[in-house]
Amino acid sequence: MARILLQLPDACGQCFPMPERQTRQPRVAKAAPVLDAAAVREVFTRFRAAMQAPKGELYHVNAFTLLVAVVLSAQATDKGVNKATMPLFAKVDSPQAMLDLGEEGLREAIRTIGLFRTKAKNVIALSARLLADYGGQVPSTLEALESLPGVGRKTANVVLNMAFGQATIAVDTHLFRLANRLPLAWGSTPLAVERGLEQIIPAEFKLHAHHWLILHGRYICKARKPLCGRCLIADLCRFPGKEPGEGAAAALQNA
Repeated sequence: MARILLQLPDACGQCFPMPERQTRQPRVAKAAPVLDAAAVREVFTRFRAAMQAPKGELYHVNAFTLLVAVVLSAQATDKGVNKATMPLFAKVDSPQAMLDLGEEGLREAIRTIGLFRTKAKNVIALSARLLADYGGQVPSTLEALESLPGVGRKTANVVLNMAFGQATIAVDTHLFRLANRLPLAWGSTPLAVERGLEQIIPAEFKLHAHHWLILHGRYICKARKPLCGRCLIADLCRFPGKEPGEGAAAALQNA
């Protein structure tokens, strides 16, 4: 697995390697064209009818704790992260409070999360940067967020969407799989999928689009055994490996 080195020196001039989850390329060849505009609109119309205002599943109390939670969620489950952060954020909800806790204290609080040592270093470093460069506030631009320790494009897009209401698309492994499987947007990289989705998703759906897709990929269109019989958009899906279904009407009735 490739490793991405964050060029963020600590006091000793060292850098912290932060492995990022590598999104797998789609296993199925491009056997079908992407859905047309009418089908795309129908996909998101159904998602909105089923869940008007979807929410992310990471626990947070403000923009700072959201940023920290997303950083901690790399190669970890939301459930596992929440188990550690709920007691943490009850006491630590600002960059200064995080620095007061210190790296050792943070490591102890998040030790049940994978890569907790590296993540603790990055969270302490990003907290210091927020205080030094942004007055202790979480910045609201992609460029500024990506400059912070431990923050990549996906993390930045999640924060921009959830904390600042920007219509960004954060491509995680579930969304990546779903976009290539339906298909909504072909792409061998998360960035390619993100840009493809930005072009085809109608503006009225963009704010919640990535949450609908992530939740659908996480709970319905699973990697190994998609639950096609429960899928709201089964009749629109062109995935060759989908199970024979009864169409959207039955799916809607059984949802």
